[in-house]
Amino acid sequence: MAIRVGIDLVSVEDVRASLQAHGPRYLERVYTGREISDCGPAGNPDAQRLAARFAAKEATFKALRVGDSAIPWLDVEVRRGPEGEVELALTGRAAALAERQGISELALSFTHEHGCAVAVVIGEIS
Repeated sequence: MAIRVGIDLVSVEDVRASLQAHGPRYLERVYTGREISDCGPAGNPDAQRLAARFAAKEATFKALRVGDSAIPWLDVEVRRGPEGEVELALTGRAAALAERQGISELALSFTHEHGCAVAVVIGEIS
């Protein structure tokens, strides 16, 4: 079995600044509706939670070795399971790229503390 790993570190303050500068336009470009609702009450998502999802998307792009390919942010979605666990769902170009590369599973872990969010994605190549 072969694996791929992607990791990313995001400043929560940078996400907060993007929210303040671009508001709904930033949210709609980067996060799915499900991700936004998972990050707090309508109209006031938590920047720390958004930063963890941003890091997860970036780590996924690294695990997929996106390179110069244009993969929309919304093609990678972080979902919460019934027990609070996180998982990734790929659609569109991200899903097609994973399929071409033989990546059958993606595992995600993220955390946030001291103004930073970190995510690690491991992809299994079958």
